[in-house]
Amino acid sequence: MTSPKSPIDYQRPGLLLALTPVVLTLLVLAVQLFYFGDFTPHIPLAIGLAITALVGVKLGFRWKQIEEGIFHVIHVSLPSVSVLICVGMIIGVWIASGTVPTLIYYGLTILSPAIFLAAAMLLCSVVSLALGTSWGTVGTVGLALMGIGAGFDIPMYWTAGAVVSGAFFGDKISPLSDTTNLAPAVTGTDVFSHIKNMMPTTIPAMLIAFVIYLVAGFTLIDDDNASFERIDAITAALQANFTISAWLLLPAVLVIALAVKRMPPIPSLFAGALAGAVTAMLVQGVGVHDVLTYANSGYSIDTGVAAIDSLLNRGGIQSMMWTISLVLIALGFGGALEKTGCLEAIIRAIMTKVRSFAGLQTSAVLTSVSTNLVAGDPYLSIALPGRMYAPTYRGMGYSTLNLSRAIEEGGTLISPLIPWNAGGAFVISALALGIADGNVENLLYIPLAFACWLSPVIGLVYAQTGLFSPRASEEERQLWQEQGEAIATDLGAAGPAASEAPIASPRP
Repeated sequence: MTSPKSPIDYQRPGLLLALTPVVLTLLVLAVQLFYFGDFTPHIPLAIGLAITALVGVKLGFRWKQIEEGIFHVIHVSLPSVSVLICVGMIIGVWIASGTVPTLIYYGLTILSPAIFLAAAMLLCSVVSLALGTSWGTVGTVGLALMGIGAGFDIPMYWTAGAVVSGAFFGDKISPLSDTTNLAPAVTGTDVFSHIKNMMPTTIPAMLIAFVIYLVAGFTLIDDDNASFERIDAITAALQANFTISAWLLLPAVLVIALAVKRMPPIPSLFAGALAGAVTAMLVQGVGVHDVLTYANSGYSIDTGVAAIDSLLNRGGIQSMMWTISLVLIALGFGGALEKTGCLEAIIRAIMTKVRSFAGLQTSAVLTSVSTNLVAGDPYLSIALPGRMYAPTYRGMGYSTLNLSRAIEEGGTLISPLIPWNAGGAFVISALALGIADGNVENLLYIPLAFACWLSPVIGLVYAQTGLFSPRASEEERQLWQEQGEAIATDLGAAGPAASEAPIASPRP
């Protein structure tokens, strides 16, 4: 009998072999999206996983070991899948309870169309900061804001851009966020220092985005010419089909209160779903079986107003299955790329060209963006570059806070801007953008999510100028020595092999 291969028998892929599954997957994905016009990236990513597995076999891996790498990454991200399930339940139940209709009703009657986009960004930022989950914000408050935007006759992609900007920015700086904890964990820093170091990019990006949305509101939307007949039709339909009351906002207040008390996101969201179910039965007169149906299959209603029906006929666990299946396949693909060392080989090739801090910081941001683009997983886009680049930052004498900021911005903030990424797929599904149905123009939310892409751009400017790029303090250097952290003495040296270092599990 032949003994199983030990880790030292595995071959490291060369750059050309490492790029093969990446390039071929992107080609298949391009054919699916642009030639066939079919926005379902599931099968191209599954094909990419299979190609990566063949590369792994060629390198000496057995399928069992590749499978372990795939399922390890999936396991790490299962809390996010659980959030998706809870959000699906919340959407269906909160519509039935009147919580979402009440938000839409008050938004249409209180907000001015001209300031709506700027207000939507700020509201999503605050809610996401409190909840610690951008997905929870997008699926609840974000959905209500889409309804308000429809009432004001604002294009969906403008509203979606403002919602995404606020939701993912609030997530980025929330100490309750999993990615905000993951970034400092893999780079050896603490979460509050990490958040503080992100402020030089966070504040300017938010201010610029706020001004753009404000200018857009006053130039693209005229209060005097707003379709008040449309607004009246929507508010009348809501009043005719739901009891509207400020008390119906209590399920949302409960979730935010639990988050403020630092309760984990999943129990908090589930409690919000239960509160919504009780409210639906007590206030709206919904039966128990109907509530269970809404939580599983989504809410269904015919108000006679198309703008309302298109937004309120949604939710439920089953509505999230398209997104969940995409997330699981993308995670599997990313896990296979990591296990076989393909991503490591590509990063090492990049790092051999690094000769300055500016080049290192730029490479870290772009590596996170590229991992998001190829692997479709925001966790992998943070964890992998974080482990690989940290020793080089230490060797150059720069604080790894620079690295944690780079991977947070290239990972968390770019995730919703890539349609086949877990973040992008959820945004498209939860906000009812209808991309798979041919409404490709709604992909314009990507450039209109100003805060998400402005932040890494500002970070790259700082890297070139040296502004807000702290060097390692004596305390940090001493901590490296005490903890035995790897320090690369040569430029271009990398950290431990990605396939051998476990991904740090995100904390809620």
